[in-house]
Amino acid sequence: MDTYSIFREIADSWVLIALFGFFVGAVFWAFRPGSKRIYDDIADIPFRYEDKPAQDEDIRTKEAR
Repeated sequence: MDTYSIFREIADSWVLIALFGFFVGAVFWAFRPGSKRIYDDIADIPFRYEDKPAQDEDIRTKEAR
């Protein structure tokens, strides 16, 4: 067997399984309980300071959360 065939067999089986496992893990990580609050906070970033620029104490308060 040549090297290409060996790597092809590994990629067709084990790497496919590993990438599928990574995908399932990423989906579970994104939809884990408790992550909704984090994603809602991130989604509101463009709308936080519509009226005026952020003050230093506002930034420190947000970073502390």
